[in-house]
Amino acid sequence: MKMKLKIMMPCSEAAHICDKSQYNESSVWEKIKLHAHILYCLTCSNYVKANNKLSLLIKKSQITCLDKKNKESLKINFQKALKDAEIK
Repeated sequence: MKMKLKIMMPCSEAAHICDKSQYNESSVWEKIKLHAHILYCLTCSNYVKANNKLSLLIKKSQITCLDKKNKESLKINFQKALKDAEIK
């Protein structure tokens, strides 16, 4: 019995693997398939480039998140503002 290696894949799968790669969740085989796919698919090649650029920008941005107390305060203030806006 001969074993076929399936390298060809639809663009939706390529995009999914690209997203997984962004978070280091893709396997070596998935990365190989993705690189083979982007050799012939310009759309996915552009998607991979944009995704890599986005990942780099996020890492460089040094974004900090609100702590739980500030998030809760913001939520309360937002709900109050919505309620005030409904009254007017």
